[in-house]
Amino acid sequence: YTPAPTPTPTVTPTPVVHIIASGDTLIGIAGRYGVSVEAIQEANGITDPRLLSIGQSLIIPTDASAQLGSGTPTPVPTPLPVVIEGIHFGHDPSGDMWALGMVRNPGQVALEGISIRLSLTDDAGVELAAASAFVLDDVLLPGAQSAFGVRLRQAPDFSNYVAEALTVWPAHSAAYYFDLEPRNVQSRGEGYRTQWLQGEIVNTGPEASANIVVSAILFDALDRVIGFRRSEPWPSVLPPGNAMPFQLEIIPMGGPVDHYELHVLGRRLSTPTPTS
Repeated sequence: YTPAPTPTPTVTPTPVVHIIASGDTLIGIAGRYGVSVEAIQEANGITDPRLLSIGQSLIIPTDASAQLGSGTPTPVPTPLPVVIEGIHFGHDPSGDMWALGMVRNPGQVALEGISIRLSLTDDAGVELAAASAFVLDDVLLPGAQSAFGVRLRQAPDFSNYVAEALTVWPAHSAAYYFDLEPRNVQSRGEGYRTQWLQGEIVNTGPEASANIVVSAILFDALDRVIGFRRSEPWPSVLPPGNAMPFQLEIIPMGGPVDHYELHVLGRRLSTPTPTS
């Protein structure tokens, strides 16, 4: 009689869970944990990575086959063209330097997932420091623009800078709801200090909208970005024809505030078809 081999127990790795926050993308999450995008999609049953929502939990696979560098590398697509303009530098109360500017979509396709990388260089073109950030708005329609702010902690003295698009994707426009309009907006401020914007958002379209985001950009008299902020008003769902209040409080970097822009975007929430 030959005894059957005793199985060797294997240790099940502790799962890693990531909670999606504002500005997260599947590519950024994968890079943070050193795993492939495909592994995260497979572990979570994700068919369209553009439909991730804030607060959603993602299981990050920890097995060796999920690590970057295993298997055939995935080619990185070339970002679609955007126009980066109006860059200038300012400092926040902590002393950190910010590069503020605008990004414009010059094409005929709506864009999303736009992030900007800014690097500081010396006279010889040697990079001294670099940082990146996503633009304020989740989606840029053709001809639209949005603000960005790249934070550079303990920035060194520099001679030049380079700003470039790090990521740009065609937008999955069907997931977003654009029939939202700011009305009865009131603005008041304290010169160079705090600016308040308040009003209401009206759903002018035929469907209910969810996850509504209001974005505000402050400009000085030279049309330079001096502050921005985004907010998600309550309630989270706005039926057709209804309105909801909003309020934003923004501390500008520079000033005084000369004018502002308000952008509103929601997620599509179609009215279910009644069943007989």
